[in-house]
Amino acid sequence: MATIPLTKRGAEKLKEELHRLKTVERHAVIQAISEARAQGDLSENAEYEAAKDKQGFIEGRILELEGKLAAAQVIDPAALDAGGRVVFGATVDLEEEASGAEVTYQIVGDDEADLKLGLISISSPIARAMIGKEAGDVAEVMAPGGVKRYEIVDVRYL
Repeated sequence: MATIPLTKRGAEKLKEELHRLKTVERHAVIQAISEARAQGDLSENAEYEAAKDKQGFIEGRILELEGKLAAAQVIDPAALDAGGRVVFGATVDLEEEASGAEVTYQIVGDDEADLKLGLISISSPIARAMIGKEAGDVAEVMAPGGVKRYEIVDVRYL
C-alpha cells in the first residue's frame, strides 16, 4: 500500500473523527438498532433498515480511516527545511498575473483539502504546477478557461 501524505493537523483531524465514530456514533447506532428491534416485525421496519444502513456506513468509514492512518506519512510543515522551494505542507502566496489577484494556499493531502480554508490537494493541478518552484518563479496552470499564470510571491512552512 502506498503512503498517504498528511499534514500533522490533517492526521489529528482523521484521528478525532475515528475516535468519535468508535466512541459515540457506533454506540448510538447500536442503540437505535436495539430500539427498532423492540418494535417487533423487522421486515417492514423502516427505522431498523435506516439504522442498519447507518451502521454499515459507520463501520466502512472506520475501516477507511484506520487504513489511511496506517498508511499515512505525517509531515509537520513547521519542521520542513526545503530551502524556499514549494513542497508538500508549504504555504504559498500567489499573484495571478492577468488580474493581479492575490491568494494564499497550503498544499495538503487529498483528505484535508478545503478550498474555502485555502487548503489545496497535493494532486490538484495548481499544486502540481507549483511543486519545486521558488519565490519569483511562475507556475502555469491549465484551467478550464485556458492557461493561468501565477507568480509565486512567498513560500512559508507553518
